[in-house]
Amino acid sequence: MFSISTLGDVVRIPPSLFGTTLKKAALNILKEKYESMINVDLGYIIMILDAKVEEMGKMIAGDGGTFHKVEFDALTFYPKLQEIVNGEIVDITDFGAFVRIGPTDALLHLSQVMDDYLKSDVKSGMILANQSGRTLKVGSTLRARITAVSLGKAATMGKIGITCRQPFLGAHEWIAEEIKKAEGSDDSAKPAKEAKAEAS
Repeated sequence: MFSISTLGDVVRIPPSLFGTTLKKAALNILKEKYESMINVDLGYIIMILDAKVEEMGKMIAGDGGTFHKVEFDALTFYPKLQEIVNGEIVDITDFGAFVRIGPTDALLHLSQVMDDYLKSDVKSGMILANQSGRTLKVGSTLRARITAVSLGKAATMGKIGITCRQPFLGAHEWIAEEIKKAEGSDDSAKPAKEAKAEAS
């Protein structure tokens, strides 16, 4: 789930940035420190949006920089268990596919694609279903449910697992087919109900 979080910190403005505005200097430092970082409480920090910097800073003996308190807004993405997400397949492996969701990739294991015998063809970048004939390939878009999240304190990369083995999950074209079938079964059931009512 994407959200905007407000955080606080103290930034050191080095003498080399004294010629720029205080806000611009602080934003550059915050971007370098926080963007692309994983925080166990916030998830993935994607982008620093804005910052309020205290103009009155502090100096420390022997340090030419100034230290300023700063409050800033960050765009974050925290994957939550059972959340439904949309993504795009970016890689096919022997054991499944990696799906880009937000700023990171989640693992869709072969066993979590569908109830069918599946074959992964890494060379052609496809996953093939034996009985249904359905395929997934690099570039396919899909809807999935998050089943596992691991964002360790010292993690440089989080681990996310997803599944498509539920109704109305999977490739978008599969979902469209399921919706058509569901609508068709409702239409076919309607005349039968009407006939039963007329007979009684």
